[in-house]
Amino acid sequence: MAATQRNGQARTTGARQASSGRRRADGRHTSGSRGQYYVQGNVVRKLDVTREIERQPQKKISNTTRKNREKAKNMNAGYVVFLCAALAFTGLILMNYIGLQSDITNSIQHISALESQLNQLKLENDEEYSRITSSVDLEEIKRIAIQELGMQYAEEGQVVTFASESSDYVKQMADIPD
Repeated sequence: MAATQRNGQARTTGARQASSGRRRADGRHTSGSRGQYYVQGNVVRKLDVTREIERQPQKKISNTTRKNREKAKNMNAGYVVFLCAALAFTGLILMNYIGLQSDITNSIQHISALESQLNQLKLENDEEYSRITSSVDLEEIKRIAIQELGMQYAEEGQVVTFASESSDYVKQMADIPD
């Protein structure tokens, strides 16, 4: 026996049911001679949805839509080859792009490592310079220069000043005049 549902009432088709209010073998109560019934309990019957979908009116499709669908179904070999070539070309471009991104990431990591190494070398250099300058005793150097090497302070006539074009350094090309 097939069952359908319309307007919130379940209806049966097929054989006529017995008198109203009688319980059938499947647990449903029948009501009246028209074959209407209701279900007691918390279990709901599964309806045959496919028939309801088939009964719905089909939407009319425009001619252009129908033609486009037919063209999509019938793709020729040239179009398929073109799509494959476009897909391959796009794949190659994306692979190249990913390779370039990888190179950039590696370069950034290498630069970062070199900057860390430079900062470490600068720190070591500053520490060594501080150690050297703190270990130099200027009084001891002065004593050795005067007493052991016989050096003397310059007198007023021995100091010669002259103008220089650049202030970076002076290169002596000849003897300084007296």
